[in-house]
Amino acid sequence: QVQLVESGGGLVQPGGSLRLSCAASGFTFSRYRMSWYRQAPGKERELVAVDGSSGGSPNYADSVKGRFTISRDNAERTVSLQMNNLKPEDTAVYSCNAQSPLGMYVYWGQGTQVTVSS
Repeated sequence: QVQLVESGGGLVQPGGSLRLSCAASGFTFSRYRMSWYRQAPGKERELVAVDGSSGGSPNYADSVKGRFTISRDNAERTVSLQMNNLKPEDTAVYSCNAQSPLGMYVYWGQGTQVTVSS
């Protein structure tokens, strides 16, 4: 059974930091490209970060470059998103995504809420 379980969301003040984690099970984690997406109320889901699997470099949305860092641990089967200098516009539900080579299989986590507010 495939599972992606996110954790680490919460309420943080502007300028603060959070670290999201996604624990994977039920598929060959090391072969999958892992990403983080987010969706704010009334907005479409957007890609936030893609890990640098298969020898590539991580990619980030322009809005989070320099503030967010994606990382993965194949031994622990986890992917994380370190978020620094958070802004109110970062408020959204953040979801973990796993995609197999050639995109044949795509899995999603249930999401975790991040709220940036004073």
